[in-house]
Amino acid sequence: MVDKTHPELSIRRQCRILKLYRSTYYYEPIGESPANLALMRRIDELFMELPFFGSRQMRNTLRDEGQRVGRERVRRLMRKMGLMAIYQKPKTSHPHPQHKTYPYLLRHKAITKPNQVWCADITYIPMTRGFLYLVAVMDWHSRAVLSWRLSNTMDADFCVSALEEALNRYGVPEIFNTDQGSQFTSYEFTRTLREAGIRISMDGRGRWMDNVMIERLWRSLKYECAYLREMGTGSELRQALAWWFDFYNNRRPHFAFDGKKPMEIYQNRSRPEGVPPLAWNERAA
Repeated sequence: MVDKTHPELSIRRQCRILKLYRSTYYYEPIGESPANLALMRRIDELFMELPFFGSRQMRNTLRDEGQRVGRERVRRLMRKMGLMAIYQKPKTSHPHPQHKTYPYLLRHKAITKPNQVWCADITYIPMTRGFLYLVAVMDWHSRAVLSWRLSNTMDADFCVSALEEALNRYGVPEIFNTDQGSQFTSYEFTRTLREAGIRISMDGRGRWMDNVMIERLWRSLKYECAYLREMGTGSELRQALAWWFDFYNNRRPHFAFDGKKPMEIYQNRSRPEGVPPLAWNERAA
């Protein structure tokens, strides 16, 4: 919002009008050190294996591996990565206080066809000299990934962009399910869903199983792509992800569909013969 080339208003004046401290305008964030980036990658690997670990247990595991780290450091890095232990606990994960949240609509609901339910989630992707955040939109029934976006911040814009692409390319689902993160409770994201006539569903607080399909996607992506190669730039990561999502959608057999591919199931728009409806209670079991 501050235009340093403005012909009449100085930066000082613009900051005063915007009620913005000049130090905030001039501030340049300092990236994480190589040691912290390596630690973040290891935390992410451990979290994929042990998603019920909080900062205390994560610190103890890292110390057992010979890393001298404190709990506050581990907690700060986990927050920056967007990681939170998945066990049930009250009042530890808060959506934005001014954002409306919605009830969970999928409990005991049989999901039998594509475009009945879509879901979305954000994960952390480590790189050689930094990290990026990845959001993906998935069709719940077929497990096909309909769109994805990368971002260096956890804002709502890249989530809205991925949602709009999926809607433009594949139509409109009946229900859209997410967690209660501020990106998904934001006005821009929920407005896009409401204007399309989509019913909004959100996981219960601490209920990782409510969005279990996309959690399984992240595990596959990281072990089959992100952890196998060193990616130094965003373009390298984008290229690797484009390859993997194409592989996942069109070439990777899915055991739930007797070896059929996710996009094959999605494009058929009907439940394959011999595959029972995917009711929630069957998944949870």
